Amino acid sequence: MKNLMFACLMLLAGIARAGDNPLGTGDLLHITVYGNPDLTTDTRVTAAGTISFPLVGDVRVGGLSVPLAEHRLAGLLDDAKFIKRPQVNIVVMQFASQQVSVLGDVQKPGRYPLDRPSTLTDLLALAGGIGPNGADQITLISYRNGKLIRQEYDLHNMFRKSGATPDVGVAAGDIIYVPRAPVFYIYGEVQHPGAFRLEHDMIVAQALATGGGLTARGTERGLRIKRRNTRGILETISAEATTPLLADDVLEVQESLF
Repeated sequence: MKNLMFACLMLLAGIARAGDNPLGTGDLLHITVYGNPDLTTDTRVTAAGTISFPLVGDVRVGGLSVPLAEHRLAGLLDDAKFIKRPQVNIVVMQFASQQVSVLGDVQKPGRYPLDRPSTLTDLLALAGGIGPNGADQITLISYRNGKLIRQEYDLHNMFRKSGATPDVGVAAGDIIYVPRAPVFYIYGEVQHPGAFRLEHDMIVAQALATGGGLTARGTERGLRIKRRNTRGILETISAEATTPLLADDVLEVQESLF
């Protein structure tokens, strides 16, 4: 019973906060006037930011919060002397104008409506989760006070490191981008040479295991990594089993001479 009451309170809180969002094109509104069931109307906000309502015609509500839209509609009905001190209630059935774009390597990329307070992981869940080749490093692009803000969040650290922020809220117009996961390359005397996903804090020993291990002729002596430096120049460095790997590293496994 307590869980049911808590769920109801959370739902009501979500509706209340969603009501603070400004109304916009495509939003579906359910409008009622207390004591006047014949005025109950379902309508969408037009591209011009207006709705059509009985007795008063077109009413501009675009850019208004739900309480302000209720106040404007009630004022028009009262001014026209149709209803004395009307009590107008507006419920947003669909916030079509309040959307977040989820792009990149997710199962179902697209635009998703914000009909309740939502977080980064909420939207990733709506998009079906990260694809098999998607990275843990997520980019969130937002517009705040006319400024473009780009932030990156590591889902791996978000849920596994103590003290890390567990989630982050999103707002209408935000863009969530999931890039492809970084890879490393391995060739030479390994069972399965090729390109593989680079896991967090991966070292050479783990890369060798990912490649199926050494062939009968392979050796861990003389391991080399080809890596681009900060100037973009490809360098060759010596490596050991505990050497950390970076994105786009090319690991070479030598043939044993004995």
